[in-house]
Amino acid sequence: MDANIQKYQAFVEVADAGSFTKAAETLAYSQSGISHMVSDLERDWGVALFERSRRGVVLTGDGARLLPEARALCESFRALEATVDEVRGLETGLIRIGVFPSVAAHWIPRIIKRFNADYPGIDYKLRVSDYTEIEEWIAAGTVDCGFVMLPLRTDARLVVRALEEDEFLAVLPRDHELASAEVFPVERLAELPLLSPASESDDELLEFLERWGVRQNPHFTSWDDRAILSMVEYGMGVSVLSRLMLRGLSQNVVTLPLSDPVFRTIGVAYRSAGHLPLATRRFLDYLEFRKEEE
Repeated sequence: MDANIQKYQAFVEVADAGSFTKAAETLAYSQSGISHMVSDLERDWGVALFERSRRGVVLTGDGARLLPEARALCESFRALEATVDEVRGLETGLIRIGVFPSVAAHWIPRIIKRFNADYPGIDYKLRVSDYTEIEEWIAAGTVDCGFVMLPLRTDARLVVRALEEDEFLAVLPRDHELASAEVFPVERLAELPLLSPASESDDELLEFLERWGVRQNPHFTSWDDRAILSMVEYGMGVSVLSRLMLRGLSQNVVTLPLSDPVFRTIGVAYRSAGHLPLATRRFLDYLEFRKEEE
């Protein structure tokens, strides 16, 4: 790979991540290596690209002006790599995927295991965040494809494909008075301490509460689903989580359907097939294998 391309990729990734350290993790370089490449680029161009501080880095005016051109150059290089992949087949390649935590934990390992059996030379780069940021990554070309909630939350013009309807369930302590009920009455959420995962469904839960006319902010939020379930198990409150988020978690709790059922539609999104490397296009076909292995 041309050294200048590496410098441009470092510039774009630092701008996207707002941090030399995060950019280094994404690009699999050392922090000093990323810093050195950006410094070389600043010296080559004779401009300061970032303002550096203990809180991170932000683009200078010159950096903001140059970023779109650098990004376009990196995208052109990705297109070149994709064409090379097509010419020589799928012996090697890289797939960049945006995922939210429950998909990263419960779908991605199975999909990659199946795909890797057929294409062992392919590498993967996962970036984990919430739905909105994943959509922004796809639109910007930071990832090739991403898992999202439908309908999209931004005005990004993306190709989307629905994959699964994921039901939300009430999660209660085993000794709760409603633990043996057939359904959980949603109006009771106004009376009980509510525990919510900030990782995925915090915004969704607030939307549901508004739909049900329940005026309550979550009593406790955490990015760790297991922490939420442990709090429920110890009687600190109740939660509303999706089946996918609950999969594989063994805490001693009870789950009940909601009296007013709600679902989220999980899908995959990308800019267009023309922007996708061959490896990513093939990878998307393997999403249909999920249920065969669940």
